[in-house]
Amino acid sequence: MEASEELDVVTGAFGYTGKYITRRLLSLGKKVRTITGHPTRPNPFGNRVSAVPFNFDNQGELTRNLRGAATLYNTYWLRFSRGEVTFDTAVANTKILMEAAEEAHIRRVVHISITNASEESPFAYFRGKGILEKVISQSKLSYAIIRPTVLFGHEDILINNIAWILRHFPLFAIAGSGNYKLQPVFVEDVANIAVEAGQHGENMMIDAVGPEIYSFNEMVKLIANKIHSKAIIVHLKPKTVLFFSKLIGYIVNDVILTEEEIYGLMSNLLISKNPPTGHVRLGDWLTYNADIVGTKYASELRRHYR
Repeated sequence: MEASEELDVVTGAFGYTGKYITRRLLSLGKKVRTITGHPTRPNPFGNRVSAVPFNFDNQGELTRNLRGAATLYNTYWLRFSRGEVTFDTAVANTKILMEAAEEAHIRRVVHISITNASEESPFAYFRGKGILEKVISQSKLSYAIIRPTVLFGHEDILINNIAWILRHFPLFAIAGSGNYKLQPVFVEDVANIAVEAGQHGENMMIDAVGPEIYSFNEMVKLIANKIHSKAIIVHLKPKTVLFFSKLIGYIVNDVILTEEEIYGLMSNLLISKNPPTGHVRLGDWLTYNADIVGTKYASELRRHYR
């Protein structure tokens, strides 16, 4: 089958990682359909990408929307539980999606996970990802599991909002010592890794990680330096940082940070023992985008829940 005739399905093509995966697939001449929780949102791809709803409560319809596709690129997940939308719900929904993929005879699934995902993790985010890695690896599907760390790039939330706080507040609070590590990876590198993995047949698990490891202190200072922020960086107890993040969240009507995210970050889970697979350096990207990053606040709730 020629690339121009091949159909791939991307969950969440109107989101963040899914958008870049979709762009890469289109550049290769693939046909793309997205299954999304927001089918009525403006389609940035126009008539090049058709959109259908998830239909987790109708597995037959979900299967029909997957039928005819060669590869499923799955980016579906959530950053934190909110109301009836929980990590348990996301795990259950993804299991339904994988069952539908099997029934639709999908050739291969490329699943976006997280570094150091584990069924035994004390953190619901990493635990849920670990459960799904096992589900996929034990399925009948040919699979590639991609495990990124912290993503950066245009439209990212974490790096952008750190820069936004550094631009708009006189103080920036870091939880604890700030010596815990991160290995940020460029979103386009992740998309390229995912699409490349989709072209193979063997089962694989790949850490999608950038070429640099920073302490959180170093990363915040790097961002501050690149955008010429005069904010004073202070170190506070994690619960105090959470309190202030809730105050800022009240101002912007969003969830800035959760307790689980603070302690997950402090547990050094966002680095890899494997060689880097991404190429773009955060410092270089910040240099080229210093006039843009953090100028506007990026809302998690607006992006995913409204």
